Amino acid sequence: MADRDETTPGPADEAPQGAEPTGPGTEEDPDATATSRRGVQVLAGEEFSFAEAIGGVRGLVESAAPAVVFITVFVLWRELTPALVAAAALALVAVVVRLVQRTPATQAFSGVIGIAIAVVWAWNTGEAADFFAWGLWVNVAWGIGATVSVLVGWPVVGVLVSLLRGEDMSWRRDPAARGLRRRYAWATWLWVGVFGARLAVQVPLYLQGADAVGWLGTARLLMGVPLFAVGLWLTWLLVASPAARGARPGPPPSPPR
Repeated sequence: MADRDETTPGPADEAPQGAEPTGPGTEEDPDATATSRRGVQVLAGEEFSFAEAIGGVRGLVESAAPAVVFITVFVLWRELTPALVAAAALALVAVVVRLVQRTPATQAFSGVIGIAIAVVWAWNTGEAADFFAWGLWVNVAWGIGATVSVLVGWPVVGVLVSLLRGEDMSWRRDPAARGLRRRYAWATWLWVGVFGARLAVQVPLYLQGADAVGWLGTARLLMGVPLFAVGLWLTWLLVASPAARGARPGPPPSPPR
């Protein structure tokens, strides 16, 4: 499959500012969802940027701040309601600031939705650990989905990269693309490992309840956007780096005249 000509705009070039495609890992932290969605776009690039992978400094701050505030307030005062109110208020402030500055607010709005789910869940149960429950279930869903995608021959990383690059899905059956299919499968298994690692570390902490909220929140922060960025980098090396592009089949030979 030939690379598109650099002078011809593709989907990644034509995407409107603030467009946020979904992809593996985008829902690990409810407040990090939009940052992750924007980061996935680096898989369409010729070079990898960690700054883009984490959504820039502002995106990183907006994704992490509500959880940091929730953890800090709860650990200091051991009261659930003030912690929930503080986290929700900070997420709303991020939206207001973006609206006032007239910058794309989709990322901040997505953060509010994620925080709202976390707040309602924890409010209903009265358990501080449930502020992080939604993210755990999303990891389960993504892990199962990624596993199934490989088993049925549609590795999600391959589908995502093809969509981002404006390419078709002929790699699935093209004998010349066997190496590329293998790379897409490896990259998808990599994300299964990411989701599994998050669950392996965080579920035992979650089951300890309020006593481990500080540790659970810290693990969620470290295994959220930072781990997502590392996973994106490894994925880029497997499927989008110059070496990986060498595994792409070239254009079919022209028929003899």
